[in-house]
Amino acid sequence: MTGRIFRSTMLVAAVVLLCSLGFIMGVLYDYFDGVQIDQMKNELELAGAGTELMGQDYLEQVRSDRLRITWIARDGTVLFDSKADVSTMGNHSNREEVQEAAAYGEGSSVRYSSTPTQKTTYEAKTLSDGTILRISVSSVTSAVVMWGMLQPIGAVIFVAVALSAVLSIRMAKRIVKPLNELDLEKPLENEAYEEISPLLHRINQQHLQISAQMRKLKYKTDEFEQITANMKEGLVLMDKKGLVLSINPAAKELFGATDFCIGQDFLTVDRKIDVQSAVEEVFSKGTSQVHVSRNGREYQLDLTRIESQGSVMGAVLLAFDITEQYTAEQTRREFSANVSHELKTPLQSIIGSAELLENGLVKPEDTGRFVGHIRQEAARLVNLVEDIIRLSQLDEGVELPQENVDLYELAEDISDSLRPIADKKNVTIEVEGAHCSVVGVRRLLYEIAYNLCENAVKYNTVGGSVTVHVGCEHGNTVFRVADTGIGIPAEHHSRVFERFYRVDKSHSKQSGGTGLGLSIVKHAAQYHNAKLQLESVPNQGTTITVIFP
Repeated sequence: MTGRIFRSTMLVAAVVLLCSLGFIMGVLYDYFDGVQIDQMKNELELAGAGTELMGQDYLEQVRSDRLRITWIARDGTVLFDSKADVSTMGNHSNREEVQEAAAYGEGSSVRYSSTPTQKTTYEAKTLSDGTILRISVSSVTSAVVMWGMLQPIGAVIFVAVALSAVLSIRMAKRIVKPLNELDLEKPLENEAYEEISPLLHRINQQHLQISAQMRKLKYKTDEFEQITANMKEGLVLMDKKGLVLSINPAAKELFGATDFCIGQDFLTVDRKIDVQSAVEEVFSKGTSQVHVSRNGREYQLDLTRIESQGSVMGAVLLAFDITEQYTAEQTRREFSANVSHELKTPLQSIIGSAELLENGLVKPEDTGRFVGHIRQEAARLVNLVEDIIRLSQLDEGVELPQENVDLYELAEDISDSLRPIADKKNVTIEVEGAHCSVVGVRRLLYEIAYNLCENAVKYNTVGGSVTVHVGCEHGNTVFRVADTGIGIPAEHHSRVFERFYRVDKSHSKQSGGTGLGLSIVKHAAQYHNAKLQLESVPNQGTTITVIFP
């Protein structure tokens, strides 16, 4: 700031000095030039009077080193010149001052020499006999005067600049000194310039605001630490470089870490490849998930990227103990495998007996009713077994042949096959959208669509409706089934896709459900890397969306 004040003061002083010198020199030069012209006119009057009385004799007696006198005839012929031989001088009728004198009685002009340093001023007057008397004076131009004054002007400028520099430095220091001595911790206690009083009040207000925000931040920090310290789930906060910012006691126990890991790379907390891959994935994709086993228990690690205004700020890791869910899922899988083997043999027996009945080995009057009943039950049990086997295949990741399947045509076929069942409940089925194809296993895609549509009809209300939509949204193929049925309570949303899970067991028994339909949908969707979305409100209806990438 001192330098800026100094430079500004010096600049102003230099500009004012130069302008003043230029103005004074210009005024003085114009003044003396005007005095010289007035003197020439007076001398011309005297010379003119003498010439009219005595003629050339008078002019020959006049001697002046400064003035040049020329006497010119009416036709422009030079009659006399005090500084040159008239015989060598040309006609002067075309001279500006001569022409003006001939026309108006008086004339004047200024002519410059070949260099801009010399000029000649002419004054002319017409005498009574018609001849013209001219006086001229040579003088230097203003540029030459300025050049001649350069040395004294330079001395004046040097003295003025030096004096201005000294005064500017002193003034700048005096101005800045109170500002440098300000106590910004106690802005209202300063005795400084009145002009900065609003600034000091503003600084004081900001101090108060910052103090209040610091207290609030400390309260929030303490609150956060209290909450995370009592969480059963493990919590780890990382910055965008993967450095640990915070870790709660549950996470310390899970990973066997201490407070020394704060500020260190998460690699120092857990070195397992799958966990490190999940950490790298969360920064690139936004979310990641991994299952780990620790101390005989199963944990699910959910990682989410934290962003602010489009910039990555870090990531948060949440560790959930899923041992019970994992065990239950394992139990259901084992049950599915076992029940498939237990039901296969009696099913073959039932089907064999039905074939004997159909071949006439039973009384004719009992054949129709008995065969129809046995085949109906056998078909239902076979469907159950096939569902269980299909789930086992999906769990094992068996490779199945894939093809290009039109979901719209698939939906129309399924709606036609379910229409008789829907008509019994007075439920309407409508397929809308456009023809969209996906590459996948036709049988599994059929299971997805059929189970969703069948459930929408089974668990609908009398006079309800089912809408099947096929289309493209955000670059993905979407298969959506919406009904106006009984709906699913919110507490069951996370479990309806589990095997053998029933929201209402009594209703499921009446409708003939096995509890495997939505589980097949889930695993078939996973096989095709598709996502499931469930929206349901009790007594209003359910919408299930399958999004194929």
